[in-house]
Amino acid sequence: MSEQSISELLKAHSNEWMNIPGVVGVGEGLHQGKPCILVLVKKKSKQLSAQIPKQLESYPVVIQETGEVKAL
Repeated sequence: MSEQSISELLKAHSNEWMNIPGVVGVGEGLHQGKPCILVLVKKKSKQLSAQIPKQLESYPVVIQETGEVKAL
């Protein structure tokens, strides 16, 4: 079985992560110069970190604290 792309993984897992209280967004990014999955949160916590995987397939999952996100 071939590895899924970040886009495919985001499509499969975005709703799950967005339903976690405190998560405000998900997307693609870079971590140490390599592709990663970004999970954006209002405030980092041990509780949130326990609910989000550290890696999905070969991609690291990076939790980034952004604060409240509001549409302009």
